[in-house]
Amino acid sequence: MIISTAEPWIEAPLRRYVDDARARMALLLHPSGQVLAQAGFTRAVDVASACALAAAAFATAGELGRQLEGRAFGGMHHAGIEKQFYLAHAHTARGAFICFTVFDSESSLGLVRMYFGDLCTELAATAPRLESPRQPMLAVDFESELNANLNALFGGGRSAVGGGGTTGERSRPEQ
Repeated sequence: MIISTAEPWIEAPLRRYVDDARARMALLLHPSGQVLAQAGFTRAVDVASACALAAAAFATAGELGRQLEGRAFGGMHHAGIEKQFYLAHAHTARGAFICFTVFDSESSLGLVRMYFGDLCTELAATAPRLESPRQPMLAVDFESELNANLNALFGGGRSAVGGGGTTGERSRPEQ
């Protein structure tokens, strides 16, 4: 199985996990949806779509868990007719990542979860520490820049996000 990684320290643990758990496909991604490693995907568009959907599903399930139980759900499993998936987080010195695993009848949820624990341990042990704290990804004045760009794109004088108008109302022409 072909494995592609953005950082070399991920490849060996991911390869062992995929082989041991008998997974058909696996993704390791940042909670924002940015892919760090992939195994078993044949098209880049599939990787991008899977990352976006996995990040959104994990964020949604986390918030739902916080609302219901006061803490985020730790992992998700879905059993389809032919394939299943397991979605869970792995913590490292570089932060938390999401692992999305697709498997079929050659494996089982118990096997995937057992080897996922090994993957988490190995990633935590091999992840190099960040040399300096990460800087914020967004500029301090993100909202004002967003409003200016939205106004430039769609025209009009009212603010698109916060501030300028009443949400959900449309202006009517005066009579």
